[in-house]
Amino acid sequence: MKATPIDYEVVSRKIRESGLASVGKASIREIKKLVDGIEAETGKRFIRMEMGVPGLPPLQVGVEAEIEALRQGVAAIYPDIHGIPQLKQEISRFVKLFLDIGVEPTGCIPTVGSMQGSFAVFITINRMVEGRDRTLFIDPGFPVHKQQCRVLGQPFESFDVYEYRGQKLRDKLESYLKTGRISSILYSNPNNPSWICFTEEELQIIGELATRYDVVVLEDLAYITMDFRKDYSVPGQPPFQPTVAKYTDNYILMISSSKVFSYAGQRIGMMVISDALFNRQAPDLKRFYVSDRLGYAMIFGTVYSLSSGTCHSAQYALTAMLKAVNDGKVIINEAVTEYGRKAKIMKHLFTNNGFRIVYDTDGAEPIADGFYFTFSYPGFSGEELLNELVYYGISAISLAITGSERLEGIRACVSLVYREQFPDLEARLKKFHEDHPV
Repeated sequence: MKATPIDYEVVSRKIRESGLASVGKASIREIKKLVDGIEAETGKRFIRMEMGVPGLPPLQVGVEAEIEALRQGVAAIYPDIHGIPQLKQEISRFVKLFLDIGVEPTGCIPTVGSMQGSFAVFITINRMVEGRDRTLFIDPGFPVHKQQCRVLGQPFESFDVYEYRGQKLRDKLESYLKTGRISSILYSNPNNPSWICFTEEELQIIGELATRYDVVVLEDLAYITMDFRKDYSVPGQPPFQPTVAKYTDNYILMISSSKVFSYAGQRIGMMVISDALFNRQAPDLKRFYVSDRLGYAMIFGTVYSLSSGTCHSAQYALTAMLKAVNDGKVIINEAVTEYGRKAKIMKHLFTNNGFRIVYDTDGAEPIADGFYFTFSYPGFSGEELLNELVYYGISAISLAITGSERLEGIRACVSLVYREQFPDLEARLKKFHEDHPV
């Protein structure tokens, strides 16, 4: 028996009852279920850092618009598969004002969260050219994207970008693309889980190689404008959210409303397909679809098959939120800057107690304070560290399940850690440090 902040016997028993061979190898949802059970039995609150979910109220203008849409009876009506016209127009305006790229409303498609968007993209893009059937993941990344490929029976490749920043990225990417098997490249920017952000140099490399090898870049912008080192909040004025769309026409953007608008519960996201790609003819698509035009196959083949469109009332909510930020009436990331402020404090609490930040720089620049950060502790693998931290009332996920090769690391999400918990976090980290002297 050990004197740990959370009852050692209870935690050990709950782990046994869970059937998990190792907490450090568990998925996000498995860890959540385990910690829910421990909290319920002990009555002690964990520092919850495993789930990447919003910790702020939803944007009110969206809530009011959705309520009004429901009052008007839209719940009884199927939405158009390709989205309501006013939403498509606002998405088109949004990417122009905040990313400085032009896309016709036709290629702006609402999806049931970015998760449905990525699933639809894998299904369609990886069938465009027979023999090019796999996605290249620039890791670390969101584990469920790979799970989607496994469910679809699609092969994939991946590598950890940690050692391949800057010009080193070119040769590494090309080593995969020149095989002729890669149909698409996926990464998130800012990155989940490491919070690294690609530089303009790196985005240009990705874009140039995508054009040269005719591969589609799938850019996951779940945390759009949330690199708080620069102010991306003013519509139509630089600096703009960095994007590969500046360097290639072979792109699909997946933009979430879950984090920047805190609208996760209604499952509404955006898929933005470049004009050139939307109108691309790919004869091999006829193996699966009635049309060989990518945009038509995506909407009336894949999206139709998955859900027959996106929640009608939520589309009105997203329209209102986008219009508010497009018109400058709401500052897009004003509320979520709190995540950055919390991350800065929390990282200091960790490093003051012997922990180290794993992904710590973007080139020569220190990494931003944001939604996620990564940490390690000397002498522990990420799996071992997570197995131990659960006894101290701290939950997170191992970087090992994200495709990272930094196996000593853990990913922490700051959203569900509240400021009133900081003294508890500090005390538990101090106790861990005392029990495990370096």
